[in-house]
Amino acid sequence: MRTALVTGGNRGIGLEVSRRLGALGLRVLLSGRDRQAVEQAADLLRRDGAQVEPMILDVTDERGIRSLARDVDVLVNNAAVLLGEADSVLTAPPEHFRRSMEANVYGPLVLCQSLMPGMLRRRYGRIVNVSSGAGQLAGMADYAPPYSVSKAALNALTLQLAHAGRGRNVLVNAVDPGWVRTDMGGASAPRSVGEGADTIVWCATLPDGGPTGTFFHDRKAIPW
Repeated sequence: MRTALVTGGNRGIGLEVSRRLGALGLRVLLSGRDRQAVEQAADLLRRDGAQVEPMILDVTDERGIRSLARDVDVLVNNAAVLLGEADSVLTAPPEHFRRSMEANVYGPLVLCQSLMPGMLRRRYGRIVNVSSGAGQLAGMADYAPPYSVSKAALNALTLQLAHAGRGRNVLVNAVDPGWVRTDMGGASAPRSVGEGADTIVWCATLPDGGPTGTFFHDRKAIPW
C-alpha cells in the first residue's frame, strides 16, 4: 500500500485530494496545523472506508518537518497562504513576501529534502506542487504580488526537483487547479473542489514513465 502525505488536507482542495487518494486505496496522512480540524477531517474520510491518519504539521516549521520519520511515496504540497491580493508590488509589505515564501516555497522545499531521498532509494515517488496560474510567467500580471512571486518560485523549485528525480522513477510536477470555490478562492469562483483536485490526483498517481518537470492544468501541459 502506497502512503500519501497531503499538506493542508483538512479542507478545500486538500480534503478532496485526500478523499480521492483514500478511495484509490492509498494510505493518507492528512496534515494541517489545527488538531481538531485535522482529526475531524480524518474521521470524515474514515467513515467512507479510507485509511486516513491525521497529522499535525506546520509547513513553516522546519524542525518539525525534518523530524518526520515516515516513508512517504506520494507528497502533495497543497498548503499555502494568499496575502495582499489587492497590493501593488511597489507597496506590498516585504513581510507578506517573506511569509508567502515560507509557506508556499520553503515548506515544500524542506518536505522534499526530507522525504524525496527515501523515494529515490525505493525508486518510487510522486510529488505534486499545487501552484497557480498567478505564478505563470507567461501570463503574469499584477495580481497579489507576494502570492504570485511565491508560486513562480514554486514552479522553479518543481523543475529543480524533477531534475533530481530523473531516472529514479520519482516524478515531480506542478498543477494549476484554477480558481476554485474554497476559503481561499471564495464563493464566486467558477470551479468546484472536484475540478480543482482532479489533475492533482492524476499527477499523484501517474504510472511509471509518466511526465515529470511539467506544469499542468486540467491534465494538459501549460507554459511555465
